[in-house]
Amino acid sequence: MFVGRPRVVRNSILLTLAILTIWHLGLLSQAPTTTSSATSTSSEWSRLERLMNRGSPLTPCPPSNSSFDWSTITFRHPPNNDTKLPPRQRNPLPRIQHDFAPESPAAAKERIKRLQTVKQVFLRAWRAYKKFAWKQDALLPISGGAREQFSGWAATLVDSLDTLWIMGLRDEFDEAVAAVAEIDFGDSTSSRVNIFETNIRYLGGLLAAYDLSGREVLLRKAVELGDLIYAGFNTKNGMPVDFLNFYSAKSGEGLVVESSVVSASPGTLSLELAHLSQVTGDDKYYGVVARVMDVFYRGQNETKLPGAWPINVNMRAEDVVSGSAFTLGGCADSLYEYLPKMHQLLGGGEAKYEIMARTFLQAADRHFLFRPMLPKRDEDEDEDEDDDENYVLMPGNVNVDEGGEPVLDPETEHLACFVGGLFGLAGRLFGRPEDVDTGIRLTNGCVYAYRAFPTGMMPERLDLAPCRDRSRCPWDEDHWLRERDSRPEWEPHLPRGFTSAKDPRYLLRPEAIESVFYSYRLTGRQEFQTAAWDMFTAVERGTRTRYANAAVLDVTRAAEEGEELPQEDYMESFWLAETLKYFYLVFTTPDIISLDDYVLNTEAHPFKLVK
Repeated sequence: MFVGRPRVVRNSILLTLAILTIWHLGLLSQAPTTTSSATSTSSEWSRLERLMNRGSPLTPCPPSNSSFDWSTITFRHPPNNDTKLPPRQRNPLPRIQHDFAPESPAAAKERIKRLQTVKQVFLRAWRAYKKFAWKQDALLPISGGAREQFSGWAATLVDSLDTLWIMGLRDEFDEAVAAVAEIDFGDSTSSRVNIFETNIRYLGGLLAAYDLSGREVLLRKAVELGDLIYAGFNTKNGMPVDFLNFYSAKSGEGLVVESSVVSASPGTLSLELAHLSQVTGDDKYYGVVARVMDVFYRGQNETKLPGAWPINVNMRAEDVVSGSAFTLGGCADSLYEYLPKMHQLLGGGEAKYEIMARTFLQAADRHFLFRPMLPKRDEDEDEDEDDDENYVLMPGNVNVDEGGEPVLDPETEHLACFVGGLFGLAGRLFGRPEDVDTGIRLTNGCVYAYRAFPTGMMPERLDLAPCRDRSRCPWDEDHWLRERDSRPEWEPHLPRGFTSAKDPRYLLRPEAIESVFYSYRLTGRQEFQTAAWDMFTAVERGTRTRYANAAVLDVTRAAEEGEELPQEDYMESFWLAETLKYFYLVFTTPDIISLDDYVLNTEAHPFKLVK
């Protein structure tokens, strides 16, 4: 039995309804008069949001429904590790969030109007999931069907728990928690369990919902799942498997680590397992993942691109060095994301995370980031003159040639748009304002890509012509034409400056709005709220279906009048867990999920920082 955190008893449902009714009547549009900053809860606007986000009444803790106890396995290869969670460093970490000034009544009214619009889009999709795919992994938003994708453990339901709480949807949250209690982690629709996805979506979702609500059943289910993931370390060298053989793992007979996996897979277990150790007091989860990160730490400066790790690694041989292809996008992204976030989660108590983060940031800035050559926004301006408004950055890929020289591939994935938020957060944590500035330029690069296409959405993968020099980059029509014509993927309808859109889809991804959220919370600049709203309206319009929202097959062409964009009948759980959550958090008051109180995992699940 784990003792839950103290719960806050909410006001009655009638009081909440009354408050919302008053808001709809416009009676709360008076100016806040006593607040000293936007983070204060004394303003009428913040008090309204606080009332919407109070705790639920005490409810009985349902019994667990799992048919197998993963903690009872006798390991053939017991982890030989007594590593314990490190104590926090004595000096507190630097402040992350901007010190927001009071907002005007007009600004507050507009912000809450947008907040409520995002919430309604979430509710519409959630209700469709409940109607057509309840307790299944994913909704099919066009046909109204369901799909099992991740072991049949209700991925969308678990992934959305903390979004329900943050949006003040307490009845829906209570119903979802009751359903979570019935999930059987002792059974699976697949004999192979993806450890990475199970960790970030399920374990991350349960831990965050527990941190926010204090519900004991959520911690109990998190421990069950943590023990399942822990069983993936029952290997000869203590490295985790990528896919868990469900039935072999139950027997305890020992598992065989794969010889080639993407680096993000073993490198994205640290935050969740460390936090599970924090909330349970059991160091075993942190111990096994600390050993994995020691392997990455030892190899970071031994790769062909020192500071970064190759896309594929061999955990069976504990080889994270071999390989000549490097990326900040899919397959490696969250490995880098977790370096400063582990520093923050552990309160700076483990030095290697700051060392790895700083080393990576320097390598990324030097090798991966490029300034794209962009046409003038004002056609009357001199094409030979530089324009600071066009000084944005984009993340690319790097291939190391046979001579050992790194070669930039100026392809940007939507997945890599998280890097703006990463640079900004790390810049604040490590006292490097230049990294915050770099993060803003990266964020603006992805915002530019959204705005450049006629649908207002960024493709999954695209290319731009890189500048020869970051400091000065006037538009060169001939250079762009040469770059464009060298690309077999180029199509005449692409906007000027772009040389290809290799994958023209938009898959409901969150990474660009994630960086917009971080940039707004770090700087307080209203331009990021404006960018978020532009992105939201374009995405909601283009992805909307009869029931919810779906991936779009081609965002590089506008729909003909009276027609809809071509869509795919699929809605990833991260649409509710990440994308809409980030849109929502851009328009809450900044005390809601403050970056000084929470660290968000790669699925946008907020973990409460231990102070």
